[in-house]
Amino acid sequence: MADNLCGGLPPDICEQLNKEEQFIKIKLEKRRYGKEVTVIEGINSNDADLKKIASELKSKLAAGGTVKNGRIEIQGDHREKVKDILVKLGFPAENIMVIE
Repeated sequence: MADNLCGGLPPDICEQLNKEEQFIKIKLEKRRYGKEVTVIEGINSNDADLKKIASELKSKLAAGGTVKNGRIEIQGDHREKVKDILVKLGFPAENIMVIE
């Protein structure tokens, strides 16, 4: 499927182009009993990539989390740290919006 979108470009260049097209929103949601969850939306990739990114975030933040409905949920308020980690993973900083 990725070959059709990239028209024969090398896989690493195709992956970088896909990352640059995505607009990611990072926000904080309150759950029951005052628990806070950082939600990352807008990463358009298959479930394996989302789980890989979620695993990377969870290990670097030392927090629990999950992938639900095409979005990543991390326990606690980690909005700025998540943005820094996503930039290091290759997502452009100007396409990541942290909602206060």
